[in-house]
Amino acid sequence: MFGFINCNKPSGMTSRDLVNIAARRVRPHKVGHSGTLDPLAEGVLVLGVGRASRLTSFVQNYPKQYLASFRLGAESESGDLEQPLTEYPDDPIPTLESLVAAAKSLTGEVLQVPSAYSAIWIDGKRACDRIRNGEQVDVPSRKVQVYDFKIVKYDYPNVALDITCGSGTYVRSLGVDLAASVGGHAVMTHLVRTRVGPFHAGDTISIDQIRHDDLAPFVQPARLGVEHLPHLSVNDEDAMRLINGLNVFGTAFYTPIDPLTGDAGPIESSVPTDEGVAAAIRTDGRLIAIVRGKTKQYDPSWYPERVFPLEPRSLS
Repeated sequence: MFGFINCNKPSGMTSRDLVNIAARRVRPHKVGHSGTLDPLAEGVLVLGVGRASRLTSFVQNYPKQYLASFRLGAESESGDLEQPLTEYPDDPIPTLESLVAAAKSLTGEVLQVPSAYSAIWIDGKRACDRIRNGEQVDVPSRKVQVYDFKIVKYDYPNVALDITCGSGTYVRSLGVDLAASVGGHAVMTHLVRTRVGPFHAGDTISIDQIRHDDLAPFVQPARLGVEHLPHLSVNDEDAMRLINGLNVFGTAFYTPIDPLTGDAGPIESSVPTDEGVAAAIRTDGRLIAIVRGKTKQYDPSWYPERVFPLEPRSLS
């Protein structure tokens, strides 16, 4: 097995719980997930299976889409229903127009302070674990990218949001910030992740399927996890060089993907540089390696960083 399984994580289960269930079904293959979903959240959780578990960090860089529900006029320390609510009956009741304007102001590059109950890492431990152990946690602000922020339904005190954002964005914090922008408070009541890059909610498999069905037919190609990287086309000879740790020459090509529509832009080229990373794709469409550009002795070429042969030192 070498690829990704697009799973529908149910509410009440941690991301690690789902990984553990899948791992028992595909042993001895490894399994890793591409971006944590809180236990109260549900929706798309992409699992990397086999050697594709080494590609989960690339999947995390895809834009993500969420449907989130918030209750205005209340808050909790965690930003959701995990902790007790504090009610604010005197909060102003915002108009739909004011919420739409506030959402627009929170679109683009946004400075965000995640909840102390978030899964952000602080000094080697997750903030949520620290605070549950009774520690005082100060979460630093961070810049995040919000591509689209829509109010899809509003019936005070309930508001439903459709958010497309970049990696590292905390949706709970966005809803709280939205309410603060109109002079009030909010708590998240429901969260569904509907998309991670090319992985959509309509293509997920259920927890029952993960527990009972043969998972091999649900494994999607590994290259789906790196579609946003430049692609370096390699023949069998160059593929073998990469598998054996040797460099190859060539120009990689990529098509910028619109984070909202998923449409591809005009083809652009990428030459090897010390910072550049590309996906080496064999002529039959199989991902062979993640390669990094290097300019040793003024001779720019691509060197393998992670290789994915079907068998050790083999192409078949």
